Amino acid sequence: MVNLNTIKNGWTKGTALTLTLALGLTLTACGSNSNSTAKEASASTNNSVPSTQVADQKLVLYSAGPEGLANKIIEGFEAQTGIKVEMFQGTTGKILARMEAEKSNPVVDVVILASLPSAQGLKSDGLTLPYPDAKNADKLNPEWSDSEGNYFSTSASALGIAYNTKLVSTPPTSWEDLTKPEYKGQINIPDPTLSGSALDFITGYLSDKGESGWSLFEEFSKNDVAVAGANQEALDPVITGAKSMVAAAVDYMTYKAKAKGEPVDIVYPKEGTVISPRPAAIMKSTQHEENAKAFIDYLLSDEAQKLVSDAALLPGRTDIKAENRANLDEIPLLKADWSWMNEHGTEVTDKFTKLFK
Repeated sequence: MVNLNTIKNGWTKGTALTLTLALGLTLTACGSNSNSTAKEASASTNNSVPSTQVADQKLVLYSAGPEGLANKIIEGFEAQTGIKVEMFQGTTGKILARMEAEKSNPVVDVVILASLPSAQGLKSDGLTLPYPDAKNADKLNPEWSDSEGNYFSTSASALGIAYNTKLVSTPPTSWEDLTKPEYKGQINIPDPTLSGSALDFITGYLSDKGESGWSLFEEFSKNDVAVAGANQEALDPVITGAKSMVAAAVDYMTYKAKAKGEPVDIVYPKEGTVISPRPAAIMKSTQHEENAKAFIDYLLSDEAQKLVSDAALLPGRTDIKAENRANLDEIPLLKADWSWMNEHGTEVTDKFTKLFK
């Protein structure tokens, strides 16, 4: 499995060789989720003369889902610009792993991640290309995007408690409710080493509650809360009825399952939760700078933001509201400190992982 924080730290701690050896099988598996054109892009780049820019109608995108939305955005962008997009689809952890493996010969032009601290890390490591003149950037939620144009959170999800409506007649109203004996062994939580949004929730909760916040996760462990893979892997057993609930569930996945007729719903605990923005960034190593800028402009356009809303995500722009889910002003929020979350992600993940062993 790919450890999200190990990959993030690899950029600054010089662990490229170790990571390449450790991630060989993982990256092979990741490739099965990508479009074949992305693989071809990597192969052709390895044989080319290094160049800062290539004058062609192509863009290489690494996107942390949802795949259906990504495909619709690509379709709209290609129709509008004529630029061909080659996409690798994977979790934030898999994308960072692929970028680490390709560090000596970068391929990707634009990344879309499911974790704001991960984008902050790319910026701090000098890997992003600022685009301060992006169209409609002034309409984005300023707390989710970089004021210098290094990354743009074009969508977001909120983290709540997803539950099976056939198994849970009275849904919980607090995170503490999940520690009750009647829920023992019935709850999943996504693995923060695989899910950027799960890590956002854990670090966000701790940044608000301080060291005393660990008591919640200690009680989770005592109540046999299971660390169950990435987000969809954690939710699937709740959909089938094998488990009752998911803590720190990504809300848009639950909304989409509910819309398909699955017996699931989601609540946001009264003490607040964490929003998980989905930032897009142009990489400094891009060989298609103008194409990359055009793609960012499209992500911020009315058309693309409507696609975001239709996918049950929160639009990144504050002037566009979602119609099929709770909007930001309807969700109680913790006072998450994104800088603290970025700085303490590794130690929090290590402690959390040991707690649930």
